Amino acid sequence: MSQFDTTAPFYAAYRPGIPKEAVELLAQRVAGKERRALLDLGSGTGQVPLALAEEMTEIDVVEQDADMLAEAGKALAGLPVTVRLHNAPAEKFTPPASYRADLVTVCRAFHWMKQDVVLSRLEDMTAPDATVAVMGDGSLWTARTQWTDALRALIQEYLGEERRAGVGKKYATHNRPYRDILAESAFGRVEEHTIAVEREWTTETVIGYLYSTSFAARPLFGEQVDDFERRARALLDKHTAADGLIEHASFQVVLGRRG
Repeated sequence: MSQFDTTAPFYAAYRPGIPKEAVELLAQRVAGKERRALLDLGSGTGQVPLALAEEMTEIDVVEQDADMLAEAGKALAGLPVTVRLHNAPAEKFTPPASYRADLVTVCRAFHWMKQDVVLSRLEDMTAPDATVAVMGDGSLWTARTQWTDALRALIQEYLGEERRAGVGKKYATHNRPYRDILAESAFGRVEEHTIAVEREWTTETVIGYLYSTSFAARPLFGEQVDDFERRARALLDKHTAADGLIEHASFQVVLGRRG
């Protein structure tokens, strides 16, 4: 069972997209090349490939959750670019021997991976001047505002103090900076960019977002899911009426290239 079982439709509909500044930053890395191959690992529902589709000539989408991959297939269908879908973990993706990616992206998924394994395998499937981009921006669990604190406390009332990572699993905290991890790999020329993002949520989008996560997916609540949702909606409606549901996030892009 995946930690994201049942979440794919919610993920496709309610996860925040990629900031345009990040898209522009990544597009610069392949600008001017005749062939521009994107390899997106842990792709989820295909947000990054969709955002970069106009900049690429071919895209490989790697995702181990079949339902997520199906949603990515729907999102990317009909694009004027070659798209290949691969139902596999990032650690086991094996392209043809001649394959070389020009840009590798991992967005909001690197913490789930065996990072040293993934980076080592990328050495043989990337162009000499390829860029590896690891990106992310935390979650409503880690956000610190009055309304997200209250929401997190409500989730903990039902599921316990520790953050969940799917049914029967606890979340393992990853505190080591991604820049340090990339610096120790073949892609050791590292630069880091931080993009400030302000998001205005609604009660509906927050509920949908929660059900897209591994820490508040519907199955985690069991028979109490309707009771949880009723109380969560009341809490969010109250904060909406007071100050609104505003989140200030930092979207980080860590870029690595060969030295």
